[in-house]
Amino acid sequence: MIDRRRFIGTSLAGGVGVAVTASGCAPVETAGPGDAQSCGPPEIPPFELDEITVDQLGAEMAAGERTARSIAEAYIGRIEALDRRGPELGAVIETNPDALQIADELDEERRTRGPRGPLHGIPVALKDNIDTHDGMTTTAGSLALEGSIPAQDSFIAERLREAGAIILAKLNMSEWAYFRGVRATSGWSARGGQCRNPYALDRNPCGSSSGSGVAASANLCALTIGTETGGSIMCPSSSNGVVGIKPTVGLWSRSGVIPISHSQDTAGPMCRTVRDAATLLGVCTGVDSRDGATAASAGNSHTDYTQFLDPAGLRGARIGIARSFEGFDPRVLALFEAAIQAIADAGAEIIDPANLEAAAWRDPLSLTLLEYEFKADLNAYLSGLGSDARVKSLADVIEFNEQNAVREMPHFGHERMVASEARGPLTEPEYLNAKTTIQRANREDGIDRLVAQYDLDAIVAPTRDLPWPTDHIKGDRLDGGSSAGPAAIAGYPDITVPMGFFKGLPAGISFFGPAWTEPALLRIAYAFEQATNHRRAPTFAPTLG
Repeated sequence: MIDRRRFIGTSLAGGVGVAVTASGCAPVETAGPGDAQSCGPPEIPPFELDEITVDQLGAEMAAGERTARSIAEAYIGRIEALDRRGPELGAVIETNPDALQIADELDEERRTRGPRGPLHGIPVALKDNIDTHDGMTTTAGSLALEGSIPAQDSFIAERLREAGAIILAKLNMSEWAYFRGVRATSGWSARGGQCRNPYALDRNPCGSSSGSGVAASANLCALTIGTETGGSIMCPSSSNGVVGIKPTVGLWSRSGVIPISHSQDTAGPMCRTVRDAATLLGVCTGVDSRDGATAASAGNSHTDYTQFLDPAGLRGARIGIARSFEGFDPRVLALFEAAIQAIADAGAEIIDPANLEAAAWRDPLSLTLLEYEFKADLNAYLSGLGSDARVKSLADVIEFNEQNAVREMPHFGHERMVASEARGPLTEPEYLNAKTTIQRANREDGIDRLVAQYDLDAIVAPTRDLPWPTDHIKGDRLDGGSSAGPAAIAGYPDITVPMGFFKGLPAGISFFGPAWTEPALLRIAYAFEQATNHRRAPTFAPTLG
């Protein structure tokens, strides 16, 4: 996903599969998203916390109308109703067996000492590649790590617990964060099965933070966290109609996160509103001795990003319209034109076009860097799991997959892993050249130069194409447009916000810019959200066909 899928390749990985459709509904592999709906939505029970915000939950707990336990119980019931039964969304791999006990302790603390902050008693669900040392496992969706409980929390989990949040669940994902096969299906893992888009269940939720996007959109949890290397927050946020923030690399620590690339990896919020995402963003910042990249965040981070939210934040802002991202569906582009008009109507000055050089993020050296770093970084993570770990290296994972191919590779293979294992150490000139070349092209010669040239506050583009039908034979559709590449390779911030729907399918708009510009991007993204209010709860339609 640079969009990572764009450069991971398209050759057949083998295996047998079918497009995911609801019983009694015709497959829609070739149907367009604008065609009439052929099957009605399932009966979804009413949910008392539907579309509720963190601020609302906090206010109701403060007023004694709800407790942390009642909130946690409600979300656990919602997960059971929608994820395990009903639409069978496949977003949650496991729930925290200690969640209600933790909620009780936080309720008692609120009564005796008051809340710790805005996340006190708020349930948060994490992508299954973020370590927690508790009753849940951390597996990146792979059977190779089944049963693995890391020796300590990730820095992110530490910060959440310190803030009084309840880590409620681990969420499904594209196995190994999509860095496995060349004909892969987003949202599928051997542990979690196929995750499904809540707007049309036979459509793909995108990945690799599939479960995070679906769980946020379907109100399975108050807040969710995903991770991104090259589009894995942006795409599932857009495809599931939620807000996603990919922070500057180093704003959030990566210690205790199963890696792909230390140059590009970051976790980030995936939430229903910009304000919720901004609240979560500030809680998880901080310098971490286990991740050297966080040292650069000193003086560049904030513990409260809600202070930058301004409904008039587009007034006087200079917004560059990036039109060099190809492959977008004309219907997405029509939504984008309407979004540009809304931005202008809100008082922004539009610079159109303000294009980036497409060769910068399409450079095949992007894949070279990921192959080198995946091997080095994953080996480092696995070596720290202890003597009881089933796998201790990438080579062990490859061997495990081959020995368990029926369960691990029924739909696609692990060619990316094999290619990564063949790479040498990070001292090799090929790696050093790849890293220097693509980072310069997307940083100094890309985003930085464009922003300076036009004195921009943000660059905007459509986030990703409309969700495509899930297909376990052909894999993901790789020809759709994506704007995630430049910010992902540069390690710069990117925020996606819903910009509208086409026949029930959501699409997002992305706001990105130079390193550490989260305050400006949040101000602009919030103003756009408040001016347009495109967020719409999902319908759980079985299919569009």
